[in-house]
Amino acid sequence: MKNTLFKDAGLAILRIAPSAMLLTHGIPKFQKLLNGNLAFADPIGLGEGPSLFLAIIGEFICPILLIIGYKTRWSAIPSVLTMLTIIFIVHQNDPFGKKEMALLYLIFFLAIMLLGPGKYSFDRK
Repeated sequence: MKNTLFKDAGLAILRIAPSAMLLTHGIPKFQKLLNGNLAFADPIGLGEGPSLFLAIIGEFICPILLIIGYKTRWSAIPSVLTMLTIIFIVHQNDPFGKKEMALLYLIFFLAIMLLGPGKYSFDRK
């Protein structure tokens, strides 16, 4: 029983902490959208508006879902895809130090996808 408590607490920390930190990148993008400013990088050629919207999904909407543990494994996918885009397209020619934060987020969200949400989540209710 004690191992389960630690495991579920660890999964909650793994889910909540990186998601809350990623919100610091997603909230400004969401505010930008609310203000009608769609100027944004277009790394995959969809246009600035759609690229901004996809970044908001990966950095704002899905982290909120991950924090509460709702549809956790599915909610981690857009964040994983966003980090892959940042690593392999946006910072493709940059040194490792520029990619490091996105790599860390990628590792967290891949782990969440594989391990699931744990007991302390809406998915378990």
